[in-house]
Amino acid sequence: MENTENHRSGYVAILGKPNAGKSTLMNRLLGNKISITTHKPQTTRHQILGIHSEEDMQIIFLDTPGVINPSYELQKAMMKTVDRARTDADIILLIVDVTDPEIPGRIFKMFTSMKNKKIFLVMNKIDKVSEQEAEVVAGRIQEKFEFDDTLYVSALNGKGLQHLMDTVKANIKSGPPFYPKDMLSEQPVRFFVAEMIREQLFLLYHQEIPYCSTIDIVQYDERDDLDYISADIIVNRDSQKGILIGKGGKAIKKLGKNAREVIEDFVDKKIYLDLHVKVREKWREDPSRVRHYGY
Repeated sequence: MENTENHRSGYVAILGKPNAGKSTLMNRLLGNKISITTHKPQTTRHQILGIHSEEDMQIIFLDTPGVINPSYELQKAMMKTVDRARTDADIILLIVDVTDPEIPGRIFKMFTSMKNKKIFLVMNKIDKVSEQEAEVVAGRIQEKFEFDDTLYVSALNGKGLQHLMDTVKANIKSGPPFYPKDMLSEQPVRFFVAEMIREQLFLLYHQEIPYCSTIDIVQYDERDDLDYISADIIVNRDSQKGILIGKGGKAIKKLGKNAREVIEDFVDKKIYLDLHVKVREKWREDPSRVRHYGY
């Protein structure tokens, strides 16, 4: 039995606007890619749970969708995960893109209702500005709320991350581990496979296609020689189906090839990926469909 007497554990929520670098930061801190990251905003839809374990400590990171004003059912579900994360967390990291420092007022409103939580301001993307510029931008945000500390990082190149991690560790309270020490996330493999297919959608298609699509893993068979995965790509309209498939099926073949390579790397095994495009009109506005697709 491990000695939990001197053990510390806690939840850390990473909050911020879409594209502030939340997922990149979490992947960096964990040393593993478990959140999908693309150059497009609103890539993260779920609350992703990443677990960092050491002998005497366990930190559970909650990567959340970017804070937005929701305009349809899917986005409402996304904002509920943000609310849950801020309730569950012992420590909040507000991550701000130093080149885009406007913060939604609802974030500060959230903070004022939070008692007994440490709230740190994390200025990200400092590789893009001078130290002085970063401090000026941080100063403007600090006028609106009294943070426990301000940290300067570049999630992309790793600068300042060790100091951030040390600060988090210093503020984690005593408690037993919540999860087995070898566990990296609470989500099942199927979840990550769906996310990886969705990431390729964001990378390969433009305009509304990635935002109107979701992935439904219909079948996942672990076989001796390879894993068989059948997945539906759900879209809103027939016209989107045509774009996704492409001329002579060219586009979906490329999507399948790219997704397969990423998934094989993740599961460390050969896979057979069978993709189908299904039209479910206005699925994002339908609460029961949004729930059915796991949001």
